Amino acid sequence: MNAMKTPGPKRNLWPFGIILAFALFILGTTALIALACSGVKDDLVATDYYERDLRFQTRLDSLNRAQRLPDGASIAFDAGQQVIVITLPREHAARFTQGSVQLYRPSAAELDQQLELHPDNAGVQSLDAAQLRRGLWRVKVVWTVAGEEFAVERSVVVGTKNS
Repeated sequence: MNAMKTPGPKRNLWPFGIILAFALFILGTTALIALACSGVKDDLVATDYYERDLRFQTRLDSLNRAQRLPDGASIAFDAGQQVIVITLPREHAARFTQGSVQLYRPSAAELDQQLELHPDNAGVQSLDAAQLRRGLWRVKVVWTVAGEEFAVERSVVVGTKNS
C-alpha cells in the first residue's frame, strides 16, 4: 500500500534572510573602511608642522615685505621654453646675500626640490622645468638683503600653455 506522506511543517526563511542581510552589511562596511584607509597618502602634511607653525608669522612678514617692494618680485612659467622664471627687483640683485627656491609638489612629496637662488645682475634666474612632472607645483622663493628676509610664492602648472 502506498502510504501517502504528509508534508512536514514549512520552514520560515525570514530569520536566515535577516541574518544574511546584516552579515553582508557588516562585511561591506568593513571592506569599505579597509579600502578607504589603505589608500591614504599623507604627502600634504609636513613632518615638522609644529615648527612651521611657530615660524608662520615670520613667513607672513617676509611675504608682506616682498609685496611692498616698488618693483616687486615675480615667478612665472614660460611654456614655450619650459622654464620657471624668477625675477627679483634689480636693486636686490645687486645687494643679494643669500636665497633659496623650493619646488613643492602637493601630490607627491618625493618630487620636492630645494635649490639655491642665484639671480643674474638683472635679478632674473631661470629654472629648467623640462624634467619636472607635468601638473601643479608651488614655487617658494626666499632671499635676504641687508639682513631682511623677503619671500614670494606662486602656484604654476608645468606643461601647459597658461599658468
